[in-house]
Amino acid sequence: MNETILVVDDEPKITTFVRAYLEDSGYRVVTASDGQEALFAARHEKPDLVILDLMMPKMDGWAFIRQYRQERNTPIIVLTARVEESDQILGLELGADDYVTKPFSPRTLVARVRAVLRRAGDEPVASSILRSGDLALDREAHTVTLGNQPVELTPTEFNLLAVLMGTPNRAFARSELLDQALGDEAFVYDRTIDVHIKNLRRKIEPDPANPRYVLTVRGVGYRFGEGGDA
Repeated sequence: MNETILVVDDEPKITTFVRAYLEDSGYRVVTASDGQEALFAARHEKPDLVILDLMMPKMDGWAFIRQYRQERNTPIIVLTARVEESDQILGLELGADDYVTKPFSPRTLVARVRAVLRRAGDEPVASSILRSGDLALDREAHTVTLGNQPVELTPTEFNLLAVLMGTPNRAFARSELLDQALGDEAFVYDRTIDVHIKNLRRKIEPDPANPRYVLTVRGVGYRFGEGGDA
């Protein structure tokens, strides 16, 4: 195991605590104490995953996610004492992949890290390229293109699209998508899938308000619509 984890928190006790457990689990760890320092570290170290506090000086976690998501789609786990659902939804809408609240179990955090990294680096599979109209997804290369233009998705968004495109026109319940795309270790509440689907539609749909690809099935969940045959 040689993955690099960037841990961002303005509380030295937290960064020291998290660093010790991650290093014991075989990860290389880089730390930062605010969003500005984290951006500098992320650009130079190119971590495989970021663990991010929200409430920090100079640049908070939300501002970091907004800026960093314009540059890279590295998985992000938010680690914070803020437990309000509105804060959790905002973090996911901005592009976070998971959410862990303080106080937390170090074993739980390491399990979340492993799960998110696993989702970000799934093993290649047969028939790796899925196509529908102008949309193409390559599961082996972990890329998505729309009209030959690359689409930058987070690992969670990519996995959701891969599940839906893998069985077009099949209606997936939200619980199925949570299990297949996020896994048992992911942070879950009622709107988790809806937030990720909203983000995905914003990136792949010509008109997100009238989707052609990711369609809502009332009372069930979502299905892939083969480019607009709804």
